Amino acid sequence: MSNRMTTAEYRGYQQICGTNGRMMVVACDQRGAMRQILASTPEERAKIDENKLGDVKSDIVAYLANSASCVLLDPVCAVPRVIDDGVLGRNTALLIGLDASGWDLDAKGYRLSKLVPGVDARRVRELGGTGGKLMVYLRPDRPEANTHNIKTIRDCVADFAKEDLLLVVEILTYAFDGEDEAAYKAKFGELIEGCARIALDNGSKVLKLPFPGSAASCRAISDMAGDVPWAVLSAGVDHKTFLGQVETAMQNGASGVIAGRALWKDCISLDRKVEQDRLATVATPRLRQIQDVLDKFALRVPELA
Repeated sequence: MSNRMTTAEYRGYQQICGTNGRMMVVACDQRGAMRQILASTPEERAKIDENKLGDVKSDIVAYLANSASCVLLDPVCAVPRVIDDGVLGRNTALLIGLDASGWDLDAKGYRLSKLVPGVDARRVRELGGTGGKLMVYLRPDRPEANTHNIKTIRDCVADFAKEDLLLVVEILTYAFDGEDEAAYKAKFGELIEGCARIALDNGSKVLKLPFPGSAASCRAISDMAGDVPWAVLSAGVDHKTFLGQVETAMQNGASGVIAGRALWKDCISLDRKVEQDRLATVATPRLRQIQDVLDKFALRVPELA
């Protein structure tokens, strides 16, 4: 199975990158995590409907993501709304998330990733997407945990290849109930390296991965991926921490950033005036700082004659 992008896929990849040739994608496809930030109790979260989440995502696009090369949105609350309402800027590419919020558990407690019903490569194209994004959970050290989710990767890779449309594959890992926290943390980098290997073995052409914990793990992933670009995600860490992670990842072969909560988690609010002000005055300068890091690792691009 080839990991090489087709001409059409590569064109999509160019569009999710900035003029420095590096991915700078603002992620706001979250639903459950966003509700947890916006409200402190289950009762309050239950009152936040899809339309209200759509308001928040529209503000993130208008006051933050339109300053980036690409935004990652979901097809439940945000798309097609941000396009039909004229919120998404013409120069900002669009990745559409395929994954449903949350996960199921099988009888052994393994996470089963879920997809939004009816959203495939053709639907992503119909919604105006530059490409799609798939997220699945893996535990590379426990092969029996991954059967369902590996099949999801293979099926989606094949579907997007048939449509000749860019697909970004995001892999997260997780601790089992009762697993020793220190032991899990100690092998986290090894787990992320294993996740990357599984994604590559199943045809992924662009990866989105958590920071694996060290420069050595970043380099191992880059060496393993070869020409397959990978972006580091923020996993909700604070902005200063994430800046350091981006620098380390880029120094060791990463190709960019797909970041959400590190940019906007303390900016979104049910008060839209407050939200819009903080996105403009707090989140946008953070975005510029990340872009400054990426600029240090700019790829040469053809100059206009």
